[in-house]
Amino acid sequence: MDKRERLDSYLEERDLDSVWFARPNSFAWLTGGSNVVDRETDAGVAAVGYDGDEVTVLTDNIEADRIADEELPDLESTDFSLERFSWYDSSLADEIGTRVGADERAATDIDVPGLESVDPTPLRQPLTERDRKRYRTLARETAAAVESVCRELRTDDTEHEVASALRVALSAREIEAPVVLVGGSERVQRYRHYTPTQAELGEYVLISVTTQRAGLHASCTRTVAFDPPEWLEERHAAAARVETTALAATEEAAAAGDSAGDVFAAIQDAYDAVGYDGEWKHHHQGGAAGFSGREWIATPDHDASVAIPMAYSWNPTVQGAKSEDTVLITDDEYEVLTRTGNWPTTTVEAIDRDLELERPDVLVLEDDT
Repeated sequence: MDKRERLDSYLEERDLDSVWFARPNSFAWLTGGSNVVDRETDAGVAAVGYDGDEVTVLTDNIEADRIADEELPDLESTDFSLERFSWYDSSLADEIGTRVGADERAATDIDVPGLESVDPTPLRQPLTERDRKRYRTLARETAAAVESVCRELRTDDTEHEVASALRVALSAREIEAPVVLVGGSERVQRYRHYTPTQAELGEYVLISVTTQRAGLHASCTRTVAFDPPEWLEERHAAAARVETTALAATEEAAAAGDSAGDVFAAIQDAYDAVGYDGEWKHHHQGGAAGFSGREWIATPDHDASVAIPMAYSWNPTVQGAKSEDTVLITDDEYEVLTRTGNWPTTTVEAIDRDLELERPDVLVLEDDT
């Protein structure tokens, strides 16, 4: 089912005349482009609407020509109408409201008086073939950027220096980075979200990113060691086994019509099996990925449906260790999207499930400082 067919069903099921998207991830989902100028606002500078027949892009006179020329790759010129308003006369939210007739019902993903609210997350699942193709490119380039920085690290680099290098490497590939975490050996054992500081890396480092391009998000974690503590290999292996189990359980849940909560139960059991019962309580475990870093994050008894073909980023942690990639799951395949083929891997077996995957190993570097 393509995106317009999904929207047709949505309008019919809810007896709506139109639906509007102004938040960046949903604008990108429908148009393939960006409506972002100011990253500190929830809404972008343009909205896209659909009424069951026509796609309408609405923006002010400042942005209209640029949006039409550069930000609508998924919309042929005959596929949409562009409507503009004077920036000094109105706001985007007010203009959406004026496009909805007095006797019409509409929904939007931002606050517009008189309009209903739309949750775009179910509409964005599963991924379309075109989105999967884009995802492969984004994820591969994300991993290449991260791994290129990793191979140049030294023990006396600071976390901030590494984070800056990551952002440059990603930006050079036209990739944005909403999340860049760099944790040296001291801090990464204390905190699950190792936001960069001036601390030096020390014995080893965890690097985790979530990137974004054209609305799609890719996540991965890599571990680099100079003088690894004796427990690192075992904890890293435990986290990788939990992650592999989560991926197998995701495919199972999709086939059986089960929920995110069922996958989470498998994750809890996996932690127990690898000797870290209750470790899941210290950090979220991830979930579905796509036009958000996580379309949903699994929790106990979470009732979100598990769709395929869909990307999933599970990110189990064991104190001081983490395993994470973005994986496309289909009816018959687990495709690790954030993979370059240039990183050491190890074969990891899921717990109580027939799945083996190659997962990233710890990269050990000689420190020449």
